[in-house]
Amino acid sequence: MIEFIGVKKEYNHDVVALNDVNLKIEKGEFAFLVGPSGSGKSTFLKLMIKEEEPTSGKILIDGKDIGKLKNKDIPFLRRKIGFVFQDFRLLYDRDVYENISFALRVIECSEREIQAKVKSALEMVGLSGKEKYYPNQLSGGEQQRVALARALVTKPPIIIADEPTGNLDPTTAGEIFKTLLEINSRGTTILVVTHAKDVVNSLAKRVITLDHGKVVTDEQKGGYKV
Repeated sequence: MIEFIGVKKEYNHDVVALNDVNLKIEKGEFAFLVGPSGSGKSTFLKLMIKEEEPTSGKILIDGKDIGKLKNKDIPFLRRKIGFVFQDFRLLYDRDVYENISFALRVIECSEREIQAKVKSALEMVGLSGKEKYYPNQLSGGEQQRVALARALVTKPPIIIADEPTGNLDPTTAGEIFKTLLEINSRGTTILVVTHAKDVVNSLAKRVITLDHGKVVTDEQKGGYKV
């Protein structure tokens, strides 16, 4: 589902963000991407959605070489990847329903489809009945659940969660990861970038560790060793 083949990303010919990265994340897998600040995690994510281009190497998403995509095809690539951010990135002048339905309107779903899919997404994240609430009326954990519902409402094959629990208390963070595991159990590939050492260690999922732009460990049932 996600494959990096000899990927290098260099800035200004002297700053190497990623160096000869080779890894493959299979369809339906749940993996953590960890590493210290400056290790290359953000660059890795930007390359996946073509916000950046690799200096060399090849990146395959869902079996397709994204380096060969034309500009007009990039939006279709990004629709395959649902993003969940640490700071939620919700529209605070719109209610929960409008925040989630926005992604569906972009791909021109019918109003009936939108209603059904928003309802299903809210049920999946445990927010049924919160459609008319505005983000500032919700707790931080609930706002993150809205962000998660927005990411999964179009049923992308991949969800990337970038520090999804960084601003949440441990109990709420645990609930968010429980939801991510449930989504993963339905076949969605999940990649989580996090510093949440306790969660990484407790879940015993695949852990890919970056340091100075290189994959230094890749363990199927690993722990946080940074």
